[in-house]
Amino acid sequence: MRTLAHLKLRARYLATAGLCAGLLAGCAQFKYYFQAAQGQYALWSDARPVDDWIGDPSTDPKLKARLEKAKLIRKFAVKELGLPDNASYKNYAPLNRQYVLWNVVATPELSLRPVQWCFPIAGCVSYRGYYDKADAEAYAEELRKEGNDVQVGGVPAYSTLGWLSDPLLSTFINHSDAELARLIFHELAHQVVYVQGDSKFNEAFASAVEEAGVNHWLELYGNDAMREAYARYNVRRQDFMDLLVKHRQMLADNYASKASARKKREEKLRIFAALQEEYKVLKANWRGYNGYDRFFAEPLNNAHLASVATYNDLLPGFRALLVKEKAFPQFYAAVRSMSNLPSVERHDRLHELAHSMAQANETTTAAAAKEPGAVN
Repeated sequence: MRTLAHLKLRARYLATAGLCAGLLAGCAQFKYYFQAAQGQYALWSDARPVDDWIGDPSTDPKLKARLEKAKLIRKFAVKELGLPDNASYKNYAPLNRQYVLWNVVATPELSLRPVQWCFPIAGCVSYRGYYDKADAEAYAEELRKEGNDVQVGGVPAYSTLGWLSDPLLSTFINHSDAELARLIFHELAHQVVYVQGDSKFNEAFASAVEEAGVNHWLELYGNDAMREAYARYNVRRQDFMDLLVKHRQMLADNYASKASARKKREEKLRIFAALQEEYKVLKANWRGYNGYDRFFAEPLNNAHLASVATYNDLLPGFRALLVKEKAFPQFYAAVRSMSNLPSVERHDRLHELAHSMAQANETTTAAAAKEPGAVN
């Protein structure tokens, strides 16, 4: 039961958050910031220390096992990956919904450039999050009426960049060990380096940390079955990404052409139909794995492909930088230094690193092929 003091604290928190939101964004944004404050407060107030849940006799044994695993992953993140040793992911909060929030992504009808929203802490990003799906759908409908392509996607976790203690949530605690580790490593990485307004840089960096982190985790704590399962998962994920990147480029070429708007719309429909058909073929090769079916749960449009480049364009560069620096502390220091550069220069440096790594790999492969006994 909530005490009167607790309720007063909640009212004061929400009132202050609402007032700040009003001052920052004006009346038009007040409702949005207020729901964000309410949603974040609910997570914070309902979370309890992991050890409390584990020590509670009424806690489901399956949940206890997952929380024990999360504790091990959290310690590994600090000891082996050099990620922040703070209060994040040391509490747990149960939610009565499938996702913690829903992101709204929008693009113009004949463009892949996502609409941007700017916030005081996160800077400008290509999504707008809602803790209630109905609110997200209502805002999405407003954007559709303006002629935009729109997607509403559920999100199991997010990072407050160290400003608050992010809890473990029921929306992801039951993921496989490797997936749970991947998510925790990714979100903690955002607390190491985050550049306002550069989602490509931020997401690719966090993806590089999660990727290397999970591989190291499986080396130490995985078994052959876990490693094989995660390898299959990565193959499927890369296959799916390649499929999206291919059709995203087809759409980009279409929109950049000199064709009429009518012709572009017709070609757009053809490209999305081809994407759906190729996905069916891909899924057949996966022996019926349907983990990506939710992507096709609603009619496809530009917004579905708007963020593909965000997570992937700079990832090869970060992989190359991690290989070059050899250890996570040096890698983080190099990324922090790079984050101080202008956006274009940051991205160029990463593309150069990726290109150099690709050339080095090609040279190594060619040299190996020339070795005595090599099979041509």
